[in-house]
This record gives sequence, structure tokens and C-alpha cells, in this order.
Amino acid sequence: MKLRTVTAGPALAVLAAVTVALSALPAAASPGSSLSAPGSTLLAAPPAVSVANVNAHLQQLQTFATSNGGNRATGTAGHTATTTYLQQKLQAAGYTVTVQTCTTCSGSAKNIIADWPGGDTSNTYMFGAHSDGVSAGPGINDDGSGTASLLEAALQLAASNPTMTNHLRLGWWAGEEQGLIGSKFYVNSLTTAQKTAIKAYGTFDMIASTNGGYFVTGTDAVAVKLREYFASISVPTETSTECCSDDGSFRNAGIPSSINSTGASYTKTSAQVTKWGGTAGAAYDPCYHKACDTYPSNINTTSLGRWANAEEYALWTLTTATSTANDFSVSLGASSGAVNPGSSVTATVSTATTSGSAQTVALTSSGAPTGVTVSFSPASVTSGGSSTMTVATTASAAPGSYTITVTGTGSASHSASYTLTVNGTGACASPGQKIGNPGFETATTPWTASSGVIGANTGDGAPRTGTRDAYLNGYGSTHTDTLSQSVTLPAGCSTYTLSFYLKIGTAETTTTTQYDKLTVKAGTTTLQVFSNLNAGAYTLRSYNLAAFAGQTVSLSFTGVEDSGLKTSFVIDDTALTVS
Repeated sequence: MKLRTVTAGPALAVLAAVTVALSALPAAASPGSSLSAPGSTLLAAPPAVSVANVNAHLQQLQTFATSNGGNRATGTAGHTATTTYLQQKLQAAGYTVTVQTCTTCSGSAKNIIADWPGGDTSNTYMFGAHSDGVSAGPGINDDGSGTASLLEAALQLAASNPTMTNHLRLGWWAGEEQGLIGSKFYVNSLTTAQKTAIKAYGTFDMIASTNGGYFVTGTDAVAVKLREYFASISVPTETSTECCSDDGSFRNAGIPSSINSTGASYTKTSAQVTKWGGTAGAAYDPCYHKACDTYPSNINTTSLGRWANAEEYALWTLTTATSTANDFSVSLGASSGAVNPGSSVTATVSTATTSGSAQTVALTSSGAPTGVTVSFSPASVTSGGSSTMTVATTASAAPGSYTITVTGTGSASHSASYTLTVNGTGACASPGQKIGNPGFETATTPWTASSGVIGANTGDGAPRTGTRDAYLNGYGSTHTDTLSQSVTLPAGCSTYTLSFYLKIGTAETTTTTQYDKLTVKAGTTTLQVFSNLNAGAYTLRSYNLAAFAGQTVSLSFTGVEDSGLKTSFVIDDTALTVS
């Protein structure tokens, strides 16, 4: 997984997805066991993946690193040994393997793309992991775990030789740790028709973190199937705020994508310990990007086995003849919102085709109290599309918390829950400005940012006022910068306004293409996406955050720059004013 620094704060670079909230804790799994779904009945019964077989692949990756300078970084002999191993195993199992030379990667490293024969190639489902590691160590959890588990899932499908309805493709990417270079090279090699044929892509990056969780981040068909599997074994999942991996290369090309992991350098919360066990306040992977990322000491065998079987379930049910009925899923971009009486709040309702063909899905709601109305625009969508839900209240709406059920009806019915909080009409208990260090003048705290973002910048990054600001990107090469802060908004106030000044400088000459982007989010809600097309002097930007009243929300800025001409995003004089 490619993070800028191990202390980087939350920055959402991925689509929001609904959290599967289950009260039951995951059952323990013994090392070496095969994990199948002992809970609710699944759509299909794919072959079980033995974690012992996955561990055997990890031992090979450790040997490659040990024998070649201690790592498997792109451009090294350790990485070459890894890709050769993948190629040989997959070809022997019957896959059609394409060894793609990534000319933009270090040492012209190889991407390994494997296609299983059969299935409708116009409906291709793709799964991937990155085959390289950092130079600091063997890269066993990051991302030997994704590489090995996906390899074994592929081999199990090949051994079963099922009838294929949709097409299965797998990819192992070089250059991920250098900026997602290999996956970007692959996606850029595809024609428009080839991109359209890929209905979903799921990447598996770090799935055996020793203090990890279960993060499924995306609304694509792969993510839907993963959540379905984990629900069947009573393992709750969350979305992740860590960035970034190869899903971004596919998403930027318009391909529905997800990133799936057990976490990297961010710390586990007490609430997550209640769900999954582990240690609160400690990193998900204490050996992230370090020499101690070795086999077997840095592998959680339980999560490794669960993820390997989740992968098998997803690829099996999306591509084989066992899952041909038309079906879809419904999810919400935000699972809760707060509103003052007389105002309204919105949320995005997303749908995805999970099997078969797309269909018309009619959207309805239930559970709204007196004085609250729910509407959808549009009221029906083709699965794969989205709608805006508006929850409007009258001045007489009674304060309280209410559960609204959003239902999509097509060939079947699927629902998602939304918690609405109607604020009281009392005085605003805690008005004022809520962002700490709003002008970045006192070091970095409480902001969390990529290295070098906050400081006494000059030139293109000169502050609007004072001596310091936040300067994202401006490198002219593939680069991601992040900036975030968690802010608590009191309930019962009338206005909640986020504002900041933004200056965008660019060397891009296009007037039509967004090459470099800055995504501004509140929690999982995207407020606006800026790009090189918005270049200009400092401009005040303002957003209404009333929907987050009574909540603690992460305000995040994620700048993503491609490999070409530079674009800089400079932020100064932030504020979140409550009154």
C-alpha cells in the first residue's frame, strides 16, 4: 500500500460505502485451517481456500527477498523472482498469462495479467494485488498477503474448472510503491471498449495486518460480494480512510473499483477493538514499510484465511454459472445526518449490478416521522446508477433520532438504513470557529498531513496571510498529498459553514481534461473536486455542513497529480464557523 508517510492522517481517496454493522464478534480461526462460510447461507458454494497453501506462497516470497538483498522492490531481482513465480504457477494451472513490460516502471518491471478461459469477455470482473514491496524489507503483509491469497484463490478456481458465465481476469502490478505506476500503465494500455468491458475491479492490499480490521471500501460488485461473505461469517466490516492503492488507477479510468485491506499505519480505535479484538491506539500493521514486515512474524493467519476465502467467494460468484440471476445492491453514501427543524439534508443512494444484467430499480422509503418527507431524484435508476435522497423537515418536526429505511425494488428488494437526527430548537450550545490552527501558523497540530505540505511555503505556495499555509502537490510527477483534521460540530445551531481560500496553479495547457485533482470531503461526503481546469488566484470556497451537526467529522483534502505537468493546490485561512 502506498502512503506518503507512516503518520499520514485520514484522507479519503476512495468511494464511500455502507458499513456492515454486526454485533457478533468474529470467530477465531486456527492456523492452517480452511475457512468457508459457517454462518448464513451464501449464494454459491465455491471451493474453500487453505490458508496453509497461502502461507506456502508467502514463504516463497520471503525466500525471494532473503536471497536478493532483503526486499522485493520494483526493479530488483527479488521482484523479478516474484513475477516469474506467479507466471509459472498460473500458466501451469491453465491461465492465459500476459507478461506486460511496464516501461514506466523501475527496471522495466513486469505486470502479470492472467485470464481464465471462457465467460463473456464483455462482462469481465477483475481482481488484483501489487507484486512489489518497499526497499526497507521483504514486503510480506504489504503486499505479499494480497499477492499470495489471490494466487491461491485463482489456483482453486482453476482446479475446480467451473462453467464460466462472465470472464475472470487477475492482475499483479509492479511499481505500486512508486506511485501506482504498473496498474496505471496497464489501464492506459486498454482501449475504451476494453475498459468498458471491465465491470468491476477489486484490489487486495495488506490483508493480514497483525493488529488489523476488515476494511471493504467501494460500492462496486466485488465489494458487494466481499461484504456478503463477511456477513455470512459474522465479521463486521468498515470503510477505510487510508490511501492509496491500485484501485485508483482503475477508478480514474471510470471503472468501478474497491480497495480491500486490514489496514496499514493508522491506529486502531477502541470501537474497532470491540469489533475485532487487538490493541487500541496501536497501528494496524506496526511493521508497515519496515524491515520487520517478514514471514511469518508479521502475518495474522486468521485474517489471511478469511480474506482468501472472501476473494474466492467474490470471484466465483461473479464469474461462474452458479450466479446468473439478475440481482443488485443498494447502499448509501452517508448512513446518518442531522438537520434543524425546517431544513433538509441529502445523501447519495448508489446501486450496483451484482449478478446478471442491469435492471430498473425503484426507490422508496419508510420510517419517516410526522413532519419529515423523503424524496428521490430520480425516483428510479438502472442498477449501477445513483440517486439523490432529500430528507426534508417542517418547523414542527419533533426532535429525536429516527431510522429511515431506503428500499430498492427490482427483480428483488434490497434495503439500507439511514439514521436521521432532528436537532432540538434550543440555543446553540457551543458557537464559534471549530478548526484548530486554521491558518497553519503553529506547526501542524491538530492537522495531519503528508510530509512537506504544511510550512512556510514560498513561490507558487506562498500563503494568503501570515507566513505559513498548506501546499499540496506541484511536483510534476505522479504524487498524492493529503491534509485532514477531525472536528466536532455541536448540535442545535442554525449555521455550520466550512470555508477556506484555495489557490490553484498549473503548467497544464489543456482546457478540457482534468489531469490533476483536489478532492475535498467531509467524512465520506465529497464536497467538491477541483482540478487543473480551475487554476486561479486565492478564492474563498464555502460549504454548508449542517448535515453533520452533533457529529465528529473528518475534513480532508486529497491532491492527486499525474505523471505530466505540475499542478499545485494551496490552502489557507480555513474556518468552520458555527452559530
